[in-house]
Amino acid sequence: MRAKQTLKWLHQSQVTDFSAMTDIAKTTRDTLAAHSEIRDLTVITDKTASDGTRKWLFDVGSSAVDAVFIPEDDRGTLCISSQAGCALDCAFCSTGKQGFNRNLSTAEIIGQLRYADRVLKADIGIVGRTLDGVQPVTNVVMMGMGEPLANFEAVVPALELMLDDNAYGLSRRRVTVSTSGLVPQIDELSKRCPVALAVSLHAPTDALRDVLVPINKRYPIAELLAACNRYLEFAPRDFITFEYVMLDGVNDQPEHADALIKIARQVPCKLNLIPFNPFPNSEFKKSPRERILAFQRRLSDAGIVTTIRKTRGDDIDAACGQLAGQINDRTRRTQKVIAIHAARTVGATP
Repeated sequence: MRAKQTLKWLHQSQVTDFSAMTDIAKTTRDTLAAHSEIRDLTVITDKTASDGTRKWLFDVGSSAVDAVFIPEDDRGTLCISSQAGCALDCAFCSTGKQGFNRNLSTAEIIGQLRYADRVLKADIGIVGRTLDGVQPVTNVVMMGMGEPLANFEAVVPALELMLDDNAYGLSRRRVTVSTSGLVPQIDELSKRCPVALAVSLHAPTDALRDVLVPINKRYPIAELLAACNRYLEFAPRDFITFEYVMLDGVNDQPEHADALIKIARQVPCKLNLIPFNPFPNSEFKKSPRERILAFQRRLSDAGIVTTIRKTRGDDIDAACGQLAGQINDRTRRTQKVIAIHAARTVGATP
């Protein structure tokens, strides 16, 4: 009972002092205050794009991480980070090119939601949980910086708080974890906290995916698809979302679409095509709009549900694949990327 009361005060009333928890005995409040603290993440920057997308840069000590709120007519989606940087080094992702510093704690993960929830409610004058059913954050996607399933033991408790009626009370269908394909952790998530699952596919063959998403060398497409089918036995939705970034001349040809159709027929799914969002020193270009539409038509004509993600917040570098934060890189990947780019510029071999 005391735990439930404390959760409500922390995440619904969003108190900053244990003394404000007035329905909890004073001795208990004193004990809580003696052994713990309530501390929000420190905000470094708060930017709003021309389309209303809002991005916060949070200080997490040795580095800084991004969270992005995307308002739409029928929902408000918060994209949050799970790591400072990312170790998976996907070829087209700005976060991966920044290197990796560390995993975020559960407090740092849920703290992004706690902060956004309070600030957005204050903006529209909401007191407490809701006002006439209004709730700014209706959906949470673990699609920010980092690979969520590589930080499994911190991410799962954060997911549980998002779902807990004494905290944020979100539906499992409205909380999505995006993964590059860590097969053992996908299986474990299905047992521990099955929420909606999105898989960063990005290529229809192992040969190409090995280059774009290097984790594929450990867990190739066949193993990944089998894990997706196992996950669907527990998932709140009856499909997996496959994310597919459209890279000019790399993975956007008719033969790629045909190979993708074969994959889509092996797992109940929908395809989300993502126009590539450029970032400094990237070696890729965005597929032309006409080619993306043709690619979508080819998939749709084969009976595959296929959408094209609308680019949001690109004028503040808040679009998909652009989140870079400020990473104190322990892998020294940033220096390597700069060196390679410089070598290519002068025509030398790095």
